[in-house]
Amino acid sequence: MSDPTDDTLTEREQLLLRVLVGSYIRDGQPVGSRSLSRESGLALSSATIRNIVADLEQLGFVSSPHTSAGRVPTDKGYRFFVDSLLKSRTPIADEPAFVELRRQLDGQHDSKALVAAASQLLSNVTHLAGVVTLPRTVQASITQIEFVPLSDHRALVVLVFNDREVQNRIIQLERYYSADELRRAANFLSERCRGKTLAQVRAEILREMQEAREHMNSMMKDAISVAEHVFKPDESSRMEYVIAGETNLMGAGELSSVDKLRRLFEAFNEKRDILNLLDHSLRADGVQIFIGQESGYRILDDVSMVTAPYSADNEVVGVIGVIGPTRMAYERVIPIVDVTAKILGAALARR
Repeated sequence: MSDPTDDTLTEREQLLLRVLVGSYIRDGQPVGSRSLSRESGLALSSATIRNIVADLEQLGFVSSPHTSAGRVPTDKGYRFFVDSLLKSRTPIADEPAFVELRRQLDGQHDSKALVAAASQLLSNVTHLAGVVTLPRTVQASITQIEFVPLSDHRALVVLVFNDREVQNRIIQLERYYSADELRRAANFLSERCRGKTLAQVRAEILREMQEAREHMNSMMKDAISVAEHVFKPDESSRMEYVIAGETNLMGAGELSSVDKLRRLFEAFNEKRDILNLLDHSLRADGVQIFIGQESGYRILDDVSMVTAPYSADNEVVGVIGVIGPTRMAYERVIPIVDVTAKILGAALARR
């Protein structure tokens, strides 16, 4: 993300910029010098304020719409505003919305239900789109493996982690395997994989079994052939997310055009660009904010994402976030995302 050049701004310029951004977020209208004079409380003439705003525009913090003499923030102006908030934000964990969030999450009994509830609650509280990735099971230990034969050389794989988390996927096999063959393969793999993580299985067990393939009997070879499809890295490590409240974005003025909404909803469906940002947040420390063009994806130029990783048992397992127009109420959304990440992590840890 780009660094704001707030060191080039005087104290008066910083104050007026914060007031301008806050006013535009609140009202959605270009901000003129008279409003800035009134809201800033500075004893400055309108001419002086106009000169300061002109300097801010030259530095790229604000721009002037063709239809108004007022100014609106640019992505750079929002970045300055957001970084100021991050330095001074206060916890809001005791607000009624978060008391209700804890209550509802405590009523869920598995991680997928928790994620769906958290995504919906984020959307309800912010009136934007809430997004939560499913907890990664990469570090969880495999307890059991089962196979269910399907049609067209396919099989349903049931992976059980830590005796409680269940992950299902469908694999395509080279030939038809009977239910009995799949049962024997499942027993063999469960015995060899039990207590190991997916990463360990891929890096160690499959390599060892491949090297000794010439010494295996037919049952063991069948098990390896099936396992190669089960433990493909691109399948087992793929991050997925649950999104709620996309239709809330239809009411945002900046996203009101049909073309912008269509492209944005396509991004939600394709997931690739958003998943890349969420993956970046997974490796980051604390709240991350991507404002407009900072995301690096043109399809997201008109939106901002506020994200935070969530942890269970002292290990980062996923990311939560809010997606909305660049003119979102950052002062409210940032702490909501931060606190919700902690609440979700705590709820997962209790399971």
